[in-house]
Amino acid sequence: MGRWEPDAAGRLAQAALALYAERGYEQTTVLDIAERAGVTERTFFRHFADKREVLFDRSNALQEAVVAAIAAAPDGLPPLEIVGEAMERAGAFLDDRREYAQKRAAAIAANPSLQERELLKMATLGSAVAAALRARGVPSPSAAIAAEAGIAIFRLGFERWVSDAAAPDLPACIRDALASLRALTAG
Repeated sequence: MGRWEPDAAGRLAQAALALYAERGYEQTTVLDIAERAGVTERTFFRHFADKREVLFDRSNALQEAVVAAIAAAPDGLPPLEIVGEAMERAGAFLDDRREYAQKRAAAIAANPSLQERELLKMATLGSAVAAALRARGVPSPSAAIAAEAGIAIFRLGFERWVSDAAAPDLPACIRDALASLRALTAG
């Protein structure tokens, strides 16, 4: 494919995942990724800051979707319900990318620096969720607790969704994780 082909960022992400699976993250260079995608290194750097970021390119969009869902939630809902609904919506945002998510999760699990970046992205999402709840008037301790619980239910739902072929769609996995949390705290 030439540089003029559409969706260079998508092709770069697919190329990176394939190379990380074949060679490993550490053994793959930006040049390798660019060549596999049919673009130049310069094009790679127009889309991504480094070879780690190619796996985290949708994090900001995911965070924006969660924050928007929290802002749009009906008044009167408890903070945990607001966050649970927002995380379900985030799940719908990713649900059509299951195969990609599975490959991405495998690449991250195989490399400590990618695990670190994933944790940082989740922490950033948690901070944004807490801020969105505070903007709705939820007091700080409750906003922080609900945000951390939301990150946990998202992560657990996501892990089930990528690892279990019989799992339902991602929003349902997130709902199930929230139901488990409710059952745990009710007892």
